[in-house]
Amino acid sequence: MSVPIEPPSEGVKALRLHRQLAAIWDTGPGLHRLAAVNHSVIGMRMMITSFVFFAIAGVLGMLTRVQLATPHAAFMDAETYNQVFTMHGSMMLFLFAIPMVESFAVYLTPKLLGSRDFAFPRLTAYGYWCYLLGGTILTVSLLARVAPNGGWFMYTPLSSNVYTPGINADVWLLGVTFVEISALSLAMEIVVSILKMRAPGMSLDRMPIWGWYILVTAMMMIVAFPPLILGSILLEIERAFDLPFFDPRRGGDPLLWQHLFWLFGHPDVYIIFLPMAGVLSTIIPVFANRPLVGYRAIVVAIIALAFLSFGIWVHHMFTVGIPHLALAFFSAGSAIVAVPTAVQFFAWLATLSHGRPRWDVPMLYVFGFFFVFTAGGLTGVMLAMVPFDWQAHDTYFVVAHLHYVVAGALAFPMLAAFYYWLPLLTGRTAVHRLSVSAFWLVFIGFNLTFFLMHLTGLLGMPRRVFTYRGDEGWNWLNLLSSVGGFVMTIGFALVAIDVIVQLRYGRRVRRNPWGSETLEWAMPNPPAPYAFASIPHVGNDNGRVAPGELAVSLARGEGYLGFTRNGWQETIGVHMTSGEPDQLIVLPRATYLPLFTALVTAMAVLAMLFKFYLVSLAFALVTIGLFIFAGQSAGLARDYGPLPVGHGVSVPPHTEVTDSPPRLALICTLVANGTLFTSLIFGTFYLWIAAPNWPAAMSPTPNRLLVLVAVVALAIAAAAARGSLRAAAGGKAPHGWIGLAVLALLAAIAADVGLIAGVTPHPREHALGATAAALLGYVALHAGIGLLFLISNLLRLGAGFISPRRLTDLRLTRLWLDYTVATGIIALALVLALPALVAMLGARP
Repeated sequence: MSVPIEPPSEGVKALRLHRQLAAIWDTGPGLHRLAAVNHSVIGMRMMITSFVFFAIAGVLGMLTRVQLATPHAAFMDAETYNQVFTMHGSMMLFLFAIPMVESFAVYLTPKLLGSRDFAFPRLTAYGYWCYLLGGTILTVSLLARVAPNGGWFMYTPLSSNVYTPGINADVWLLGVTFVEISALSLAMEIVVSILKMRAPGMSLDRMPIWGWYILVTAMMMIVAFPPLILGSILLEIERAFDLPFFDPRRGGDPLLWQHLFWLFGHPDVYIIFLPMAGVLSTIIPVFANRPLVGYRAIVVAIIALAFLSFGIWVHHMFTVGIPHLALAFFSAGSAIVAVPTAVQFFAWLATLSHGRPRWDVPMLYVFGFFFVFTAGGLTGVMLAMVPFDWQAHDTYFVVAHLHYVVAGALAFPMLAAFYYWLPLLTGRTAVHRLSVSAFWLVFIGFNLTFFLMHLTGLLGMPRRVFTYRGDEGWNWLNLLSSVGGFVMTIGFALVAIDVIVQLRYGRRVRRNPWGSETLEWAMPNPPAPYAFASIPHVGNDNGRVAPGELAVSLARGEGYLGFTRNGWQETIGVHMTSGEPDQLIVLPRATYLPLFTALVTAMAVLAMLFKFYLVSLAFALVTIGLFIFAGQSAGLARDYGPLPVGHGVSVPPHTEVTDSPPRLALICTLVANGTLFTSLIFGTFYLWIAAPNWPAAMSPTPNRLLVLVAVVALAIAAAAARGSLRAAAGGKAPHGWIGLAVLALLAAIAADVGLIAGVTPHPREHALGATAAALLGYVALHAGIGLLFLISNLLRLGAGFISPRRLTDLRLTRLWLDYTVATGIIALALVLALPALVAMLGARP
């Protein structure tokens, strides 16, 4: 039965409102800060942490330049150099570039979209702690001299046990996967929050262009990261348990790793580029004093670029023996991707040409980006041409191109964004002369360092060499590149000094110092933890507002939720496309659980790293238990019905609607999961078609009865989940249906384990058996997770969190089991079909 609640009194004074909100949203001083889950705190932490890793990676990069400055240098031996350059690339990509992109998204996106926080603050905090701990594992390995040493691509067979017998490769596989899972969780958080937590009235076609860039980028992460996660899991399983997925002597193929890596790697270039392009599309109109030209064309270009980036991963594999027809296709695709990029460039140039640009410090870095990315784009088109790529592949020409299109396209817009939003973060302005000097040192040093690498590459200098003879013609080029590297480092050091000086001596700035028309400037500098005292209504195109006027009315509580209620952290949920309010989202408070859960997860990773597999399993089970425990207090324990949110609008809590943030989050999870599963299917077919040393037949065939039992049991579990949902919606007890689903999943797991035990050839003997075991293990794992869903349902039923109006838990369970039965049928059918597939192609040498 719905329990009505009295609307709050009107006319609450601004100061009183701020005090009430602060009492609810503030984290507290001292150790209480470790419990923070607020997006502003987590976003700031991620920025600082990523800059620390950037500094470490930069030092490693300079060490490599010292080694290569002169021929026959004895500064580092080969093993040390291999660890240093591998960690330089790995840290720059996985610990700086992607986290920096996400830190900007975490800190800025709710503010730009008119929301108070993200949909799952505790997940955001957990993602940060996983990132910090995973990065710490990688950094400590370098100090312990057991850092990864096979290059940041981690190509097999170099990264196999035969050639890397220690734990060096395991550090990369486990540490990077740990960080990737963190990035993936934040990507899901971003997608859900953008789609469901915008200011009322902000339909998708009125969303600031930043929102489109970040939404598409986060969706790309959800699809791009799982192939690499799968590849890392398979390679770690091969190293730990000797299942030969990549061993050609036993039916594996090293090229499978390259396919899985570049299915992630090529989209990742655009995952880094697109948010920085979003920065440019946001700040160029401000300094040009006119609206952005071609808003809709840019949105189409963003989406097109995302799709094209997934179709040209073989761009990086032109020299591995791809058929000529496929080479022509991927070469053409690599060139076509320049078209949507050009659309954005022309829109920026048109905006500048139709305006009156102000050349403040952020615009200097915009200029630097135009120069650097144009140069990198031209060399990218060169490398898209197969004959040229055959000549330049694995030379310093590729290193130069990579730094121009990734490092340059990240660094210059990042610093533009940094100087643009620094007054929002700190409430102070930078020291202009120091800022300009820093720009020119970074710009000159960057081009001196990396432009000359094009020439050393054309002269034949290969990547990853730790010394050279001195008679190849590379001496002066390498020396000048090293000098340029130190000039660039001094520039970045000046940026750091500029920030320190600004924090200590910078003058305080007025609100909205740049004259922007976006929502983040309609709040105090720096922002309060609740972001907006009340939530605005946005009715103008592209989210453009008048921050000065809006700030006063919002501070008075004249927007939505201009009051406090029940000590809740509240924000508005909207319809995904129209932006109309459709639910009241009640957010969880600060807690230490994300930190504790991340620490236990890190212990599971460390135990796996040091081969303590049972200990790792124990920590993994504790991690699962902490997640279940954290979920028991989520939501509301009673029905409320529609609640007033201001302006005469009443909406139900998110626990009483169908289209709730948890449901959308699970859909995002299943999309990522489905991508991983599709990658596993792809790997199975790839090995069947292309790998050497496959038998003429698979004997004996899988037990058809066990396959049938597993399929039927999974179907019964999914049907029972639907039955439990119908029963609860009708006011009946769903316990019987849940019990039936539990029994069915136990039967499916038992049948699946029986199939794994009977796999032939043995998974350690041949990749055929290993892929069959991987498919069956995937089914068993998901059935096991389904059991956890059902156990959580029973606990939540007992605690009163499920009612005919509050059915989110049961809807999530139904969704998970529907996915499990669908993928289970596909996996089991493929295992059953493997004998016929093997016989179709016959034996291969």
